[in-house]
Amino acid sequence: MSRPLIAILRGLTPAEAPDVASALIDAGITRHEVPLNSPDPLDSIRILARDFGDRAVIGAGTVLTVADVAAVAEAGGRMVLSPNCAPEVIRATRDAGMESYPGVMTPSECFVALGAGATGLKLFPGELIGPAGLRAMRAVLPKGTECWAVGGVSAENMEAWRKAGAVGFGIGSALYAPGDSAEIVAAKAARMVAAWDAVA
Repeated sequence: MSRPLIAILRGLTPAEAPDVASALIDAGITRHEVPLNSPDPLDSIRILARDFGDRAVIGAGTVLTVADVAAVAEAGGRMVLSPNCAPEVIRATRDAGMESYPGVMTPSECFVALGAGATGLKLFPGELIGPAGLRAMRAVLPKGTECWAVGGVSAENMEAWRKAGAVGFGIGSALYAPGDSAEIVAAKAARMVAAWDAVA
């Protein structure tokens, strides 16, 4: 069973990509983001899309420009995540048939992102917004808006985020840190999946 958890694989190398992705998928985490400030990120995305595209949604993070969007699409990516809210990036992503999750921190940014066609909102940095901030924004956001908390998410605070209205989470070093073996990733993923299942 898949969960609404996005593995943020910052620092992943193309050589590591298959084993890490396989460990995550086996644990039930089937949304994988390779940030563009990783080593040879487009090569990793290309490998993951080729080998796991039928079982996982592969995409890119730290996507800042329309040119980045085109490169991710060419590599076979299916979702784009950004740390910021850039309407032109959102529109280019949607025009390319990919999911768009721009980074937002304020109600104004939320509505700009939704107006540009964002699939969902990436609340970033999550530790600054907090569940209380999300709860306040939920009062004015359109019903059904997908809000994903990214940054500072842990097994301990998942329940508070869920109660505030988060539909899912982007998780970085709690799932993968540069150099982690597939075995380490598998163990981390098992803990995070268990934490999700306890509050879902």
